[in-house]
Amino acid sequence: MQSASLPKVSVVILNWNGKNFLEKFLPSVIASTYNNLQIIIADNASTDGSVSFVKDKYPQIEIIVNTTNEGFAKGYNTALKQISSEYYVLLNTDVEVTPMWIEPIIALMEARKDMAACQPKILSYNNKKQFEYAGASGGWIDQFGYPFGRGRIFDLCELDQGQYDAIEPVFWASGAAMFIRSSAFHAVSGFDVNFFAHQEEIDLCWRLQLAGYKIYVQPASIIYHVGGGTLPMGDKRKVYLNFRNNLVMLTKNLPLQERLWKILFRVGLDSIAAWKGLLSGSGITFIAIAKAHLHYWRWMFFTQYKRAHPPMSTSKLIGVYKGLIIWDYFIKRRKTFSEITARKN
Repeated sequence: MQSASLPKVSVVILNWNGKNFLEKFLPSVIASTYNNLQIIIADNASTDGSVSFVKDKYPQIEIIVNTTNEGFAKGYNTALKQISSEYYVLLNTDVEVTPMWIEPIIALMEARKDMAACQPKILSYNNKKQFEYAGASGGWIDQFGYPFGRGRIFDLCELDQGQYDAIEPVFWASGAAMFIRSSAFHAVSGFDVNFFAHQEEIDLCWRLQLAGYKIYVQPASIIYHVGGGTLPMGDKRKVYLNFRNNLVMLTKNLPLQERLWKILFRVGLDSIAAWKGLLSGSGITFIAIAKAHLHYWRWMFFTQYKRAHPPMSTSKLIGVYKGLIIWDYFIKRRKTFSEITARKN
């Protein structure tokens, strides 16, 4: 296809004090071979000289500057309202892309007009034969809201041996490298800004599915992700956001007949995780989960907005595992995606 007939793609990199990553990984993005490409840095009020660096080194790159650190969710919402393009690519700063990473996904999305979002295969930058935590080869979720991926269960990432190279519909696409149809993004009002960061992409993909769209993974596109670029694993802020946001997501998107008992069950499981952390010497984990629950209940009873009940049960959504993944992983010792999903789905 000639560049004139290719849909416009805008790669939007949300940055907060990520100058070191921009120095390292922007050259790979600029080397992308797609012929109708726009690259934009959306900066969340960085103080490390990121904006000056990009202006001096890459004057051809557009920059949107947010006046405060709005987090992942609101930061992207603010930026994407200012960008006119058929497709957005939401790309983390700590990602190295391959030259032809865009073409396979855009070709797939052009062929499937019901597809709202798609992700590439995500491998670890530090071990390029291993899947990376943030999405692996497409995201799933179990019926109680625990996210996992094709190639990643909890903190265990499998080696990539081509076992998840099939193009498949999934539940969620990773926010580390999410291709999304701009019309679909705006049709569901983008990210929920209350999330700030963490699991907002899962909530978005859930709402997209409820709206009738499909989410896919295209493993012919490959990127390499460092991971933990903003908040490292085990950080108390990360623990807090993950636990709080997961409960908010379930409350928003589960149908009424599933909502109450599943949320109470999850609160119980979260409490076990909190006490396990405390007894193993991680008081930070205990406090972070307790704070997440406190703020969730406050949101639930005082600040959540009224909304119509979602129109479908989780049994009709793609990429939902009908079991309890913590039981299979920790008790039955099933450690890979294929081992777990082969048993129930």
